[in-house]
Amino acid sequence: MDIFANLIDGFATSLLPYNMMMITLGVVAGLFIGAMPGLGSVNGVAILLPVTFLVPPTSAIIFLGAIYYGAMYGGAISSIMLGIPGASTAVATTFDGRPMAIKGEADKALVAAAVASFLGGTISIILFTLFAPLLADFALKFGPAEEFALMILAFSTFIGLGGDSILKTLFAIFFGLALSAVGLDVVSGQSRLIFGDITGFYHGINFLVLAIGIYGIGEILWTMEIDKGNVSLSKANVSLKRIFKAIKELKNTWGTVLMGSFLGYFVGILPAAGATPGSLMAYGIAKSASKTPENFGKGEIKGVVAPEAANNAASTGSMLPMLTLGIPGSPTTAILLGGMVIWGLEPGPLLFIDQREFVWGLISSLYTANVFTLLINIAFIPAFIAVLKMPFTILAPIIFVLCVVGGYAPTNDMHDVWLMLIFGLGGYLLRKLNYPMAPVVLAIVLGPLAERSMRQTLIGSHGSPMVFIERPLSLIFLIISLFLFALPLLKKLNLRKKLESL
Repeated sequence: MDIFANLIDGFATSLLPYNMMMITLGVVAGLFIGAMPGLGSVNGVAILLPVTFLVPPTSAIIFLGAIYYGAMYGGAISSIMLGIPGASTAVATTFDGRPMAIKGEADKALVAAAVASFLGGTISIILFTLFAPLLADFALKFGPAEEFALMILAFSTFIGLGGDSILKTLFAIFFGLALSAVGLDVVSGQSRLIFGDITGFYHGINFLVLAIGIYGIGEILWTMEIDKGNVSLSKANVSLKRIFKAIKELKNTWGTVLMGSFLGYFVGILPAAGATPGSLMAYGIAKSASKTPENFGKGEIKGVVAPEAANNAASTGSMLPMLTLGIPGSPTTAILLGGMVIWGLEPGPLLFIDQREFVWGLISSLYTANVFTLLINIAFIPAFIAVLKMPFTILAPIIFVLCVVGGYAPTNDMHDVWLMLIFGLGGYLLRKLNYPMAPVVLAIVLGPLAERSMRQTLIGSHGSPMVFIERPLSLIFLIISLFLFALPLLKKLNLRKKLESL
């Protein structure tokens, strides 16, 4: 009963007219920040953090939380409409969201993304409200060995149940892992794979540079080829009737939404994991569990709802270790943590006791921001659809400019712009050869996390790999991974037996 009483007090704070205005401004700003390639929630919160020093701490965190939520929704907009991920958290949405837009189902994809984000956010906020202390304790028990095993499990879902050629999928994963290793060694600091001392490679290959190149530039080249330059997306349409119809059709995806929500929240509460791995893993599992995995990448609605539910759930989950342990769960929450320290608030278990108004005002504002973002996002769908009605001769240069801006923004280095163009050409060629793109993206995101956790574990165990099977959670993840790796072989043996019996 104390939880509900605290939550009611929190709503009394978050529903104050001044705080409602902050939520609305934050949501709208977040939507546009998330939709701009290369910005995302990290840069948006960082840019607007100084503004919050003009308002009370509770209003400030409510405003920044609303930006965070809005950016999670907004990232899907450019992914679906233009094929350019607005942020790393929305890359998985591009896999099926963009093909849906090309087929004239952009409104359906946008509605699916908005509703899935709303449900993922709502489920995660409820989990946050009810089980914050318990989940914080569990997150502490999740060490580097468990994190490494979880990364292996993510790779195995693409290999064992992906529906693509196993060899091509393995090649894509190893290619992504090689790219993720470029830069400085995480332990020794030695440079590696810098191609003869090219200085631009010292900071590694930024994830967004690869994603924008493959899905932005590569998409332009591919679209120009398949339609011989006479591309028209004017068949995209929108009406209230189509929006309500799209919402009704989502009833067949509730299982995928639940899976993405719980998985995203679980990954989000792990320190330093964040929403990007959660969304990619949710996409992989949705594809794995589907009866028609071959439809993924061609405009499958479950390929939109899974990552969108996961990234919103993870964004809420990442706030849990920040508030309860003082450990940021993502880059964005690291900035929020810095803001809290500046405001004179000390994160940790005592925060829930000493600053109850602040904590429960924030939690209740997440419910409010989630509803506001859904309504605003759906209301703006006609404006988003209008973008697709532009002639491709106008749209393609706009997409190209946005890709260049998105490639330059993360590091302010022209080296990354040239690299993005090379990745765009490479992505186009790999697509022509029917290689899956998703495993490349998964590998460059999870590669650094997997390497760091593996090396931390081996350093702690003095080089003994037995530690991975001595820890129960790690062992469970590895057993499931081995089963998924062996599954294609088991399927082939089963098919051969059936053919021999005929």
